[in-house]
Amino acid sequence: MYRDQIAEALQSHHADYVDIRLEESTATRIHYRGRDLEDISQPSSSGGNVRALVNGGWGFVSFNEPGDLREKVALAVRQANLVGKDTSHLAPVPPVVDRVEEVAAKDCRFLALADKKRLLDEYNEVIWSTPKVETSVLGYADKHRRVVFANSEGSYIEQGHSDISLRVTVVARDGGDVQQAGLSLGSRGDFGQIEGLHQQVKETAQRAVDLLAAPQAKAGEYCVVLDPVLAGVFTHEAFGHLSEADFTYENERLKEIMVLGRRFAAQHLNIVDGAAVPGLRGSYKYDDEGVPATTTYLIKEGVLVGRLHSRETAAKMGEPTTGNARAVDYRYPPIVRMTNTYIEPQGLSFQEIIADVKEGIYAKNWYGGTTSMEMFTFSAGEAYMIRNGRVAELLRPVVLTGNVFTTLKNIDAIGSDLDMNQGGGCGKGGQSPLPVSNGSPHIRIQRCLIGGR
Repeated sequence: MYRDQIAEALQSHHADYVDIRLEESTATRIHYRGRDLEDISQPSSSGGNVRALVNGGWGFVSFNEPGDLREKVALAVRQANLVGKDTSHLAPVPPVVDRVEEVAAKDCRFLALADKKRLLDEYNEVIWSTPKVETSVLGYADKHRRVVFANSEGSYIEQGHSDISLRVTVVARDGGDVQQAGLSLGSRGDFGQIEGLHQQVKETAQRAVDLLAAPQAKAGEYCVVLDPVLAGVFTHEAFGHLSEADFTYENERLKEIMVLGRRFAAQHLNIVDGAAVPGLRGSYKYDDEGVPATTTYLIKEGVLVGRLHSRETAAKMGEPTTGNARAVDYRYPPIVRMTNTYIEPQGLSFQEIIADVKEGIYAKNWYGGTTSMEMFTFSAGEAYMIRNGRVAELLRPVVLTGNVFTTLKNIDAIGSDLDMNQGGGCGKGGQSPLPVSNGSPHIRIQRCLIGGR
């Protein structure tokens, strides 16, 4: 796809570095609000961009038509000349020539729109067969991207893959009391992974109804056990973003905190990010700078040992490349992003984790949350009391808040049941939703602050 034009455009320029990315995509969107089908479409798009680096300054041009790539390169170089006043730094990587085409087991590209809609119709019927449901949102999206990347160092890479996401939100009502429950799933293009979820959809709808009669937890400090979904979201949001090197490099206070070699947790805690883990929504062979995917330890045996990099941040901080430069599509330049972020499992069963908890809270799933530097606030989608080593009554969703570094130190038990959450997407720098996954085994946190009545 446009290989000769790209090669010609990269031959003549006055820049320290240039890359070109061209992209074609096709997508499906199906969206229900309540019983009504609100949107069904199959859009397609194509376009590309050019980045140029001159004296440490970047120029960036995006476009829909790939014609006259030489002029687009020249424009990016002119922009970079207006910015650059320093020395250009990019970590060296060997040039790569490769072609990667992923085909999922039941690839969404090859299914008829009617078949996709039929499954969503079934899930919507399950939702609305539940009494006291007030409204619901059911959203499905898939996308196949084919991307060509080439740079002035000799790399030429073609990559193609698909992504699927499914989101279910159910709202129940009893008079003036309103509660909601949600389910979020996804896959690396395999439609089979979102089929057969009728029971899970039914349980989600019923949980929204059950929450109407559930009590609210008393606010205070508890021993809290997180399920793999919420623990994975905590790992991604509260710690993972602090490990993105562009954030660290530009923040003097964070530089003082995120010092490699510093102990943040007990020896049993390992946190990893890696696109080289196969088959997940954040997986790929090469990032959007043509750097091979890696698996990077962020915390190993409780000690901060790594962070996530683009070629520029790796060079500026004198650290190895990790293959974490990503762009949500051709309209944006790549920035440092997570891929598949998770806590490694240890040897405890769930029963062993809760066995000696006299009074605590079991928090599951998630609604959302916010972070500000090392402080976080997360809303669990589901919660239960733990009493004398057993899961007890259902609670209304709880809010967890605290300091991420204190919380890491307070993780005193890690399960053996690693599970990866592939729902949702990550947002950063105006680029959203970027396909990622996050996960964890069950973990136990001592002295976690819970908001409630």
